[in-house]
Amino acid sequence: MATAKKAAKKPAAKKAAPAKKPAAKKAAPAKKPAAKKAAPAKKPAAKKAAPAKKPAAKKPAKPRTPNAAFMKALTPSAALAAVVGDKPLARTEVVKRLWDYIKKGKLQDATNKRQINADDKLKAVFGKAQVNMFEMTKLVGKHLS
Repeated sequence: MATAKKAAKKPAAKKAAPAKKPAAKKAAPAKKPAAKKAAPAKKPAAKKAAPAKKPAAKKPAKPRTPNAAFMKALTPSAALAAVVGDKPLARTEVVKRLWDYIKKGKLQDATNKRQINADDKLKAVFGKAQVNMFEMTKLVGKHLS
């Protein structure tokens, strides 16, 4: 019985819909001009956002200043001094000289360039025969004061 009532209600709803359609068409043209007035207000806001990006690009870039901690001259230990020299050096300079020593002595592993095969001087610094290049700076930091 419930399905029979639903079926009876559906045709009634269809009959009521055609009567409302002409009324909806008359009201629609009145709403469209109001929508057109709101649209131009949004466009200038979008144009204002675009020029904001241009002045940021025109600013001159500030020169990068080095970190004072890296530039501070540190005295190497006796073991490290045998490789890089005994004068106080910045950390960056110590690493550069270590890589010069490694490349000059061909101490990089042939198959895995990340590995460094230590000779007698570097064994005193690293404490082992082979070191990863990322681990090298950590071990060298212990020899700087």
